Amino acid sequence: MIEADPRAVLALILGGGRGTRLFPLTKYRSKPAVPLAGKYRLIDIPISNCINSNINKMFVLTQFLSNSLHTHIRQTYRFDQFSGGFVDLLAAQQTMDEGTDWYEGTADAVRKNLRHLDQKGIKHVLILSGDQLYRMDYRRMLATHVQNKADVTIAAIPVERESAGALGVMKCDDAGRVTGFLEKPQTDEELSLVKMDPAWIDARGIPSKGRECLASMGLYIFNRDLLFEILEKTDYQDFGKEVFPAAIRSRHVHVHLFDDYWEDIGTIKAFYDSNLQLAQADAPFDLVSPQAPVFSRARFLPPAIVEGATIENSLIADGCRIGSGTVIENSVIGLRCLIGENVVIKDSIIMGADDYDTDQEVANFLKKGQPPVGIGSGSRVIGSILDKNCQIGENVVVENRSNKVECVDFYPCFIREGIPIVVKGGMIPDNWKLA
Repeated sequence: MIEADPRAVLALILGGGRGTRLFPLTKYRSKPAVPLAGKYRLIDIPISNCINSNINKMFVLTQFLSNSLHTHIRQTYRFDQFSGGFVDLLAAQQTMDEGTDWYEGTADAVRKNLRHLDQKGIKHVLILSGDQLYRMDYRRMLATHVQNKADVTIAAIPVERESAGALGVMKCDDAGRVTGFLEKPQTDEELSLVKMDPAWIDARGIPSKGRECLASMGLYIFNRDLLFEILEKTDYQDFGKEVFPAAIRSRHVHVHLFDDYWEDIGTIKAFYDSNLQLAQADAPFDLVSPQAPVFSRARFLPPAIVEGATIENSLIADGCRIGSGTVIENSVIGLRCLIGENVVIKDSIIMGADDYDTDQEVANFLKKGQPPVGIGSGSRVIGSILDKNCQIGENVVVENRSNKVECVDFYPCFIREGIPIVVKGGMIPDNWKLA
């Protein structure tokens, strides 16, 4: 592997748009701030990958509901003054030069922040997504970029034809140079333009397993000067739809192959499935990695207390108290979860709470006939997601027994992609049942 200096790399993490496909988890927060695996947030994944790759200069670009994201970054990622490292949030804002426009696409978001990239010693810009789950050493991708004297390098993962329609798909020559790029091909004719011979993938040490498409992972390395040139001389708004098809014709765009766990957490179903997979003994993404840990905010919480409960294949975060007789299976239990007696939680994600209720706050809730934050005794939560700070009474049933796919009739509980979701801070009284 050719040595390339990660200190010459600046990372831009794209915070995404409104996150409508993740609603209502994005009702009060941006996509990168959505909780993950009980104690992390989605933004922790690309930032941790950068830190583990010795890349310590990062900007996070966002424009929607960025307050909780800003707070998390400020409280979590602090570099010493000698390293020169930082993680800064760049929210869309009005300026004298750029007017009042919001970010109109991935390329437009970078264009409106080019002045922050004009830093001494920066040769490469690493562009990442803020809503994906994977573990990668970006130094290997940087080495691919430098070794092949590329202008742009795109990380790609082999996928089957059935999955290609939701992704950007590339075609490469024998040397790995990208010769074609098509965003979300929908027909056999379109796929035929960019599909690869599986033998090409096998020859590079990655078992193709019949996969004949190379999908962009949304991770790119640009030579900084070229990135400035492209964005200053064009009005391109999107990397996949406009920048790459044009760059392939006139520049050296190279591919960097990756074949490990990678999940784009852009929908409720993907979010739900990915979290529950993390709780399994054979999880495809291992949170335990001494060489490449996942970092997050350090919290001063007591260990979880389990009072005679039965727990199988589940993640239990710090600060929880779980009552006797409770059964938890195939679930993720977040920070500060207070769960009563004889509760049943299966195939569910409970995000926990931002704080513990004080005695006075509990008394005030009870005085108003409301349950305190937590899950009351005798309740059942099956195949569901409870966002943070939910107040779930006793003998409540949150389960999609009628197999509805989409429903908004039971506020504060929505059903999205067949999964019941109680919104952040939602209150459900005793004996309530999802129809």
